[in-house]
Amino acid sequence: MKLGVIGGSGLYQIEGTTDIRKEKVTTPFGDPSDEFIIGKLDGKEVVFLPRHGQGHPIAPGELNHQANIYAMKKLDVTHILSVSAVGSLKQEMKPRDVVIVDQYFDRTKRGPAQTFFGNGIVAHVAMAHPVCPEMAAIAAKTAHEAIAVSEDTSRDVHEGGTYVNMEGPAFSTQAESNFYRAMGMSVIGMTNMAEAKLAREAEICYCTVAMVTDYDCWHPEHDHVTVDLVISHLVANTALAKDIIHRVSASVTRLEQECPCPTALASSVITAPDAMPSQTKQDLELIIGKYVK
Repeated sequence: MKLGVIGGSGLYQIEGTTDIRKEKVTTPFGDPSDEFIIGKLDGKEVVFLPRHGQGHPIAPGELNHQANIYAMKKLDVTHILSVSAVGSLKQEMKPRDVVIVDQYFDRTKRGPAQTFFGNGIVAHVAMAHPVCPEMAAIAAKTAHEAIAVSEDTSRDVHEGGTYVNMEGPAFSTQAESNFYRAMGMSVIGMTNMAEAKLAREAEICYCTVAMVTDYDCWHPEHDHVTVDLVISHLVANTALAKDIIHRVSASVTRLEQECPCPTALASSVITAPDAMPSQTKQDLELIIGKYVK
């Protein structure tokens, strides 16, 4: 088992990480967000990717999710932990809390960029339960443990919640925020739906640890989201996120995998092998090779 982490550019600087190196990965889908930072935690290799690149030059709508997840697969990552800043759409999910997301709702315009398939090869992967149940259980357990020994034990861990993926890069209007609340959504962000879909197609276990930074703009006492506000909570969340990653890494390497994620494509590819364009088939060899000869 190998853990991959997608998140902020500072998350790989975890105390105890050794043998750190950077690796540039090429993919048929273009360039990932940045070089991958690979190091060892407690002797186990962990792969880190700064989602928006070092220094945050890549906007949410510009992210090459296909390249990011394909490269994780190429580096033999079996489990991805996505550490993500989110706005809260529920009173009880307060800033600096942790939400272990179990559902996603897509409000973007990026359908083709959320799948490896097309160009002559069709697959329909199941997404009813988009989060790996084993990863979610590990993330929840380790988040509770990390908070219990942190400087701020008033934080809560919310096990389950729906992440609505908005287009961005602007924050919500109040009308949008109140609409999502009325629809029962839990948190809002700009990046994770595509990651979840592509990880499932790549047969990689995936889980989001959502770190709440604000109340979006629906809250009467917090009705204006600013970058300064988000960053202040991001900084406060960094130490906790690092501890969660460290604990998840230790747990994943001991996992006896029984989830359905590693066989998600077993009955999903419907294009006949002899009808597949050779170039597309070659590009997807890493993804479909064990099913299509």
